[in-house]
Parts: sequence; structure tokens; C-alpha cells
Amino acid sequence: MTMTTFSARRAQLLAQMHAQGGGVAIIPTAHEVMRNRDADFPYRHDSYFYYLSGFTEPEAVIVLVAGTEDRSILFCRDKNLEREIWEGFRFGPVAACAQFGFDEAFSIDALSKEMPQLLADTPAVFYALGHDAKRDTQLQEWLQSVRALGRTGVTAPSTIVDVNVLLDEMRLFKDAGEIATMKRAGIISAEAHCRAMRLSRPGLREYHLEAELLHEFRRNGSQFPAYGSIVATGANACVLHYRASDAELKEGDLVLIDAGCELDSYASDITRTFPANGVFSGPQKELYEIVLAAQDAAIAETRPGKRFMDGHDAAVRVLAQGMLDTGLLDKNKVGNLDEVINKGDFRQFYMHRTGHWLGMDVHDVGDYRDAADDDGNKPWRTLQPGMVLTVEPGIYVRPAAGVPERYWNIGIRIEDDAHVTPDGCEILTTDVPNKVADIEALMRAT
Repeated sequence: MTMTTFSARRAQLLAQMHAQGGGVAIIPTAHEVMRNRDADFPYRHDSYFYYLSGFTEPEAVIVLVAGTEDRSILFCRDKNLEREIWEGFRFGPVAACAQFGFDEAFSIDALSKEMPQLLADTPAVFYALGHDAKRDTQLQEWLQSVRALGRTGVTAPSTIVDVNVLLDEMRLFKDAGEIATMKRAGIISAEAHCRAMRLSRPGLREYHLEAELLHEFRRNGSQFPAYGSIVATGANACVLHYRASDAELKEGDLVLIDAGCELDSYASDITRTFPANGVFSGPQKELYEIVLAAQDAAIAETRPGKRFMDGHDAAVRVLAQGMLDTGLLDKNKVGNLDEVINKGDFRQFYMHRTGHWLGMDVHDVGDYRDAADDDGNKPWRTLQPGMVLTVEPGIYVRPAAGVPERYWNIGIRIEDDAHVTPDGCEILTTDVPNKVADIEALMRAT
């Protein structure tokens, strides 16, 4: 993505601010966070801030002024050659202003001096109140400074507008550059999953496969995992947010890996389930084929004009019918398919939604419902080209009375990333197999 991309996004936000009467927007980046004593966590900028700037240094704030004359201002760290010896390159305000296309740039040390002047006589502040206590306190101080000038005829903003609401809608729709980055992230993540499958064997531990994922992410230029990798073997696969630990991969167990890389600030999100020894057992294959069919049904509903939940509803019908067919649910007790769905009996084995928005954050921003209709109802969001979402049905069978023992401790999830196109959807993560025969063939080829 080029400087023009970020400048255009700032212009789009300014236009929305003008439509609401104008004002000043304040968008800070993330704070550095100490891990312990003198060691920080690896720094990752704020997604909203980066979306508008492309700037990745800490201690920075964007200020946009929608007034008689629009202004885009960056506050950032000063150039400091001594600190660069310890911490690395800094742009400094002069170079950052030119490099990232801002109208003006100041030292971050000047923020508290400049902000009261920028907020004076402006009708509204566009700011995400309640997300950052430190910045909230600063804003209150700046507003108090402006109000103190009331006797001189200066007015303070009377309204605070959540700027993230405007940015969420912008970020929900990805442009060609964003899709290209997400495709590449999907390819890297798919290669990592394939690597883990090829190297899997009984006797390894979950952290061995996690290490292979991380190796492949970094080897291909990814900066971070997009989220904490889930590598779960055996019964651990029935824990939805399990974290890779030290459990041993055992003969006859399945391994569920939910992992994706972040590339240039954009996430991927893939889940695959495969046998530790390379061969699905009969019961494992039965349930796997049900989950795969459910994913196919959901993907078929992922296209413009469909509702966000249409894919989930399609997947649930396939999963619930599979539960009845296999005896996971006793039809003599729970009734027919429609009764199982209406009563929610399927939730014993499938308890999460079939997808979520994906983008700069793995659970990305954007409303899941459309605006309220005349009756006050808010229908599920209508899918449109440019949206990206995951499709991830699953079945998780914990031991329980009445549940056939041959399925106990089987946890299966299959997840891919779908880009909604004018004609349907494009799966961004096809480079890792999801069919039983293809998974077994990949694992035999090691």
C-alpha cells in the first residue's frame, strides 16, 4: 500500500466528519507494554492508527481537523541519534511528514501544548472514548484548558463522537491492496499448516508443531502470529480456545491446529484437523466429512445479497443432520432436524458461530447487523463485495452419557478465509488441503 492509500483514507474520514458538522479527530497508536522488568512485549501499532497512516513507530498520534481548511497532523517522536543506537531508526517529525503525506508534523512532546489550540472553537471531538484511560485523561485536561478560555470568547467542543464507528465501516470493506496482502498471508499460513501436517507423528508434543508454524511464518516474512496459535491433540481439541502446550501426540489421536500469520498488519486465520499418524479412523472420518460438508454449505451462502448468518444457518443444518445420522443426538429423544435446530440441541457439539470478520485484526471490526428497520429490528448484515470473513464449522465431542463412545474426545474444526466478490466469494486459504484423501496423501509424502 502506498502513501496515496493512507492519504485517501484520511480524506474519506475528513469528509465524514464534515458531514457531521466538522471537528477534530484524535487517533493515537498503541502504547508500548512492559513484559517484565526491562523487557517490553514486541511492539505492535494500533490498527486504526496504522490504517490512516502506515506509520509503525510508538508514541504517535494522528490529529485531523475538519474545518474551513482541512489539516492532517502527525505527532511523533523526535529524531534522536543517541536513542537510535539503542532502539533503532526513528523518522522524526520532518521526515515522517514527507514520507507519510501529512500536512504537518510535530514532536509528540508538543501534543499537550498544541491540542488545546486545535480544539478551540471546534464543534466536536471525534475520539474513541473509553479505550485508553491515559488518553482519556489527557483529553479531559485539554478540554478543561479550552473551557478556561470561555470569558475570552473561545468555545470548547460540545460533542464527542466515537471515531471508531466511522473507521469500522471503512475498514470492513477491503481494497485491492488489502486483499493482495491477505492472500499472501493466507499462502504463508497455508504453508505453515502443511509443514505441521508433514512433520506430525505420534511421540511429538504440541509445542513441536507450534514451533514449525512459527518457523514458517517468519521464514516467509510474516512479522507476527495473528493470534496465539492453537495446537490441540486428542481431547484438547474439544477446548475451543486451547493454547499450544506440552501434550503428547498419541497414536489414534487427531490434531487440531488453529493458526495464522500477520503480514504487514493483516491477519489470516486457518484451522485444520488431521490424524497424528496420518490416517483417519472410521469414526474420525465420519465426523470430519460432516464438518467439511457443513463448510461447503456455508461457503455456498457466502455471496453478495446473503445475510451474515445465512452461512451459519446452512452449516448448522448439515451438522445437526450429521449428529442425528451418527447417533450423537438420539432422534428418539430430540426429534427431527427442525426440532433439533429450534431447541438448540446441536449446541452440545457445536457451540460457536460459523465465522467472523477478518482484516487488520483477526476478529476484525464492523457491525454484524444492518441498521434497524421501521419496526426497530436489526437484521443480520447483508454481505457485500470487499468484505472478508472466516468460515469455520466444527464438531466437538466430550464424553457424556448417551454419546457413542467411538466419538469421544474427537474435536474437529475446518476454517478458511473468504473474500466476498461481485459473483460469490474467493477462498484465500486454498493452499492447504481440507479433504480426507488429500490430507492423508500429504502426510504420506513426508
